[in-house]
Amino acid sequence: MDLGRLRTVWTRVFALAWPVMAEQTFRTAMRTTDVLVTALFSPAAVVAIGLADLYGRFPLRIGLGLGGGAIALSSQDTGAASVQNRDEAVTQALLVGFLLGLPFVVVGLLFGQPLIAVFGASSEVVALGATYLAIVFATAPFRLVALVAARSLQGTGDTRTPMYVNVLANSLNITGSVVLGLGLFGAPRLEIVGVGLATATANVVTATLLVAAIASPQTAASFTRPRKLVIVRQLLTVSAPRMAEGFAAELAEFPFNALLLGFPSGEAVNAGFQIGRRIYQQVTGPLSRGYNVAASVLVGQSLGAGEPAEARYDGRAVAALGVLTVGTIGLLLVVVAPWGVRLFTDDPETIRYATAFTRVYGLAGGALVAFSALSGGLQGASETRIPFAARTTGMFGLFLGLSWLLGETLGYGPVGAYVGVVAAYVWMALVVAWGFDRSDWASRAAELMAERGSAG
Repeated sequence: MDLGRLRTVWTRVFALAWPVMAEQTFRTAMRTTDVLVTALFSPAAVVAIGLADLYGRFPLRIGLGLGGGAIALSSQDTGAASVQNRDEAVTQALLVGFLLGLPFVVVGLLFGQPLIAVFGASSEVVALGATYLAIVFATAPFRLVALVAARSLQGTGDTRTPMYVNVLANSLNITGSVVLGLGLFGAPRLEIVGVGLATATANVVTATLLVAAIASPQTAASFTRPRKLVIVRQLLTVSAPRMAEGFAAELAEFPFNALLLGFPSGEAVNAGFQIGRRIYQQVTGPLSRGYNVAASVLVGQSLGAGEPAEARYDGRAVAALGVLTVGTIGLLLVVVAPWGVRLFTDDPETIRYATAFTRVYGLAGGALVAFSALSGGLQGASETRIPFAARTTGMFGLFLGLSWLLGETLGYGPVGAYVGVVAAYVWMALVVAWGFDRSDWASRAAELMAERGSAG
């Protein structure tokens, strides 16, 4: 093993990833704050915001999918020094993102209650969840623009500008959730409405600042008048499997949450799942997202520069670093879980299930980050079909299917869900590892670059 080469790549990974990690730390801290604040209202409020967030992640998945296409084209064209094509891809991605966010505004206003009610939750949970969903969906177009703009800049190698903007916006979000939710410093106590308003405000602020940054001369990317239909076609071709992957993950969670609610003490089981996953995401999510972005940028720029062997090495190096760091942290979570969950709740039943789910996610940590890093590498190469296949089969076949078989059909209850969660993430990691090693994604990227005129 060439340790000097590996050290050089890991240094580049850290330079690209740490701003993303810092940004995501604040983002996950914001979501954790929302759970902590709503936990002070009632267990029903925790369940309500968790169920509403299932729908709230649909705009997120579209934004990440479209952002995946943007970071692929942006990184490849940056590596190929094709500035005009890169700027056109950025411009078109932002326009498409805003348009795709508009239907969510209508959905949130008109269909909030029936959407929450499908889980069979109590009337209190339905009312609270619908209110929160309507407020957050009102700013869905801005949320999509923010996600796409951040990834467009990251594709150029600029991971700091999105960090500065997101840290500011999420700090405002955290402050707003606490002040408006709890009614501090003379503000009205709006409870779950206040938490929703803080999130909506942060979405608008983030989108506005990132668009202003791209329009300014301070960033490498800029806006230009769209001229090439081939660019928007490629953008959608690369983004579509990424969006479908996200949708599959979210759709599988609907019956999974219903499964948890159907167990004895169902609300405690579901609240434990929400808390356990939130702890894991708070501690390790920022690192996984950082490695995902770093892999996309390194692989995409190496391919743009005509160095496919370097791209393959970069992707593997990022995955190895992720397993080493996040895998270790996951094992530590297994040990400290009983103490961590007590920050969220003092209900004994909820503590028991939250501790178990925290340990489950800790054990799956190495597989999760391997999937994230290698998916990022494939995304940088415009190959988003393999991660789609991995996540779809894992979520429906194991996360949901195996959990249902063991938990409901065979009667093992929540233990069946624990097994299904771990099995799903291990499977997903194995599939993308095979795809990264065996598929000819470098040739696919070269063909797409030649088609849009970004490579000679």
